[in-house]
Amino acid sequence: MTAVPPTPSPASRPWYREPFVWMVIGGPLVVVIASLITVAIAVRNADTVLPRESAPARVAVPSDGLSAEERLAAEKALLPANQGRNHAVSPTLPEKD
Repeated sequence: MTAVPPTPSPASRPWYREPFVWMVIGGPLVVVIASLITVAIAVRNADTVLPRESAPARVAVPSDGLSAEERLAAEKALLPANQGRNHAVSPTLPEKD
């Protein structure tokens, strides 16, 4: 009988030469890098906080002491919000002025 020589085992490669390792490491690595870039963009381009004096506050005025013209002006100021709210509830389109 002849002895069969053992087949040489394939040389094991270092871990960084295996493609599946980079597939496993690559996904989370890309997410971490993207989140760091997002944080850097958010910190550099942060919106400044406006002082309260820059935007006038809109206070609801009771309609009891208003004249007819003032009441009509107040209702027209709220008209787009009312039309949008009513349009979301009703199946018909709002009428044009």
